[in-house]
Amino acid sequence: MRGLVRGLMGVLGVLLLAASLWPAAREALAAFSGTHRLIPLGQLWFEIDPPSLNLAQAGIQRHVAPWLWEDVVQPLLELPAWPVLAGLGTVLLALRPFRSR
Repeated sequence: MRGLVRGLMGVLGVLLLAASLWPAAREALAAFSGTHRLIPLGQLWFEIDPPSLNLAQAGIQRHVAPWLWEDVVQPLLELPAWPVLAGLGTVLLALRPFRSR
């Protein structure tokens, strides 16, 4: 079981690090054209899959707590995408349980 958790955390961490490269590259290309601005995480999610963002918002507001969306999730979605994705990936890789011998 521990090996499965370790493997899943590793895969998810690497995927998040890889996913952070796309918005970072977009921002770098925009900087060269003189229109640089950071891409918020919420905008990136909306560009990838708008229905899932709307479903997450409705689900959290209706079934969990409206304040959770407004006070926690929404501010997170306003943060720049690539540092959030890279940070989460790094944390997951760092927190993987070590192999016990």
